[in-house]
Amino acid sequence: MKPFNLNRNLAQLALLQRIELADDKLKKVRKIFGRYLFSKIFSKYLIDVQKISENYLDVMIKELNTINKFIVGKKFFLSIGGGIGGLELLILRSITNSHVSFIEKDYVSNKVKYGWDNLNKEAYNNLNQLNFFLESNEISKERYKIFDSDKNNFPTNKFDVIFSIYSLDYHYDFQIYSDYLKKVMKKESILIFDTIRPKFFENIFESIKIIKEDLNTVHKSKRIACTGFK
Repeated sequence: MKPFNLNRNLAQLALLQRIELADDKLKKVRKIFGRYLFSKIFSKYLIDVQKISENYLDVMIKELNTINKFIVGKKFFLSIGGGIGGLELLILRSITNSHVSFIEKDYVSNKVKYGWDNLNKEAYNNLNQLNFFLESNEISKERYKIFDSDKNNFPTNKFDVIFSIYSLDYHYDFQIYSDYLKKVMKKESILIFDTIRPKFFENIFESIKIIKEDLNTVHKSKRIACTGFK
């Protein structure tokens, strides 16, 4: 598998988005000095960029494997809260002529928190860095488009697959995007996201399949693949 090309800024964002990339030393630093200093300083200057790049690739390959059978033969993808775009890059590399639209926030919170956020105000991304990541990893601009979630200028075309890994209904309520998703999903479109309440969605979708279970995490979440709003 071709490695990811990350600079220090991208490695920092990847770490803030996927805290499992932190080694024991960094986790201890965060605990001692707090979230603010960790988010602003230590997550950038105390990291091994090459190691973060390698670990991030490994994590994204595992994520791809959980959804791979749902994306084969598909063309138009929407990613909500995908971070710097590692999973999306792998999809673009593996599926010829595919296209990914991103809905992302464009700022990093002063104290990055990883819990539930009813207002969906917590963020740890930079759209310029997302664009740079895709370009520096040889993805042409014709194959992706980035939308700022706070500007409400979302894409309006229909998508084959929509995914939101550890974002939608994991950090903020599904209802924030439900009306929008109804507009951009076809009957056969597949929606993939992580939630602690899969049974709740049995009343919302025609079909639900649990494709991954995180039993060793605090959230005990399940990744579900859904089709057909009722």
